[in-house]
Amino acid sequence: MSPPDQVTEGLSEDDLAPTPFRQAVGWVDEAAAVAARGGPVAEPVAMSLATADESGHPNVRTVLMRFFDERGPGFVSSADSAKAAELAATGWAAASLTWPGLHRAIRFRGRVEPIADDEVEAYWRTRPWGSRISAWASRQSAEVADRSELETAAAQYAARWPDRARPDDVPVPPSWRGWRIAAEEVEFWAGRRDRLHDRLVFVRRAAGSLDDAAAWRVVRRQP
Repeated sequence: MSPPDQVTEGLSEDDLAPTPFRQAVGWVDEAAAVAARGGPVAEPVAMSLATADESGHPNVRTVLMRFFDERGPGFVSSADSAKAAELAATGWAAASLTWPGLHRAIRFRGRVEPIADDEVEAYWRTRPWGSRISAWASRQSAEVADRSELETAAAQYAARWPDRARPDDVPVPPSWRGWRIAAEEVEFWAGRRDRLHDRLVFVRRAAGSLDDAAAWRVVRRQP
C-alpha cells in the first residue's frame, strides 16, 4: 500500500483508542477532514465489500458506508442484487475502508444483520433526488442491453416523480434494503517505512457493541 521508503506515523498500542468504534470514528473523521481540504482522499467512506456465493466463490465491490454506529458499519443495496443473494447465502461479509494517501485502512469481518426499515427510509430521504431516481431505474446486477435502456428508465421515473426539492418526493423502492456488519474483528492498518507496517486488531471475546471495551481484546499481527 505505502511505498517502501514512505515515512508514516504508524500506530502503536499506546495511541490506540480503547474500543474499535472510537478508533474507527477518529480515523473516518480525519479522512473526511483531509478530503474537505482537498487532500489525498477522494471518498472517505468508500468501502470495499467482500462476500461469497453459495459455492464459496468470492466477490468484491465498492459501496458507500451509509451507516456507522456502535452496532457496526452499514450499507444499502437492492434486495435483488448479487450482493444481497450472497449475503443471504452465507450470512457473512468483510469490508475495508482504505485511504492510500493516508497510509491507513480499517477492516471489518463478521455476520451481516438487516438494518431496520425506518433507518433505511430515514437515510433514503437524505439522498439527492437524482440518486433516488437512479435506484428505481436500475435493476441492480441484471444485464442491460446498453446505457440508453438505463437512461430511458430513469427518464420515466423522473417524469413520474419530478424534483420538488422535498425529501418525500420519491418513495422508497420496495426492494431497497440495508445491511450492517456485526463485526467479530476489526483491524487497523497503518503504514510504516520498509513495509514493516502496524496491524492492530480488536478481536471479539464477549458479547457487546463496538464501543464496549470489555467485549474486545487487542492483538498485533505481523505485516
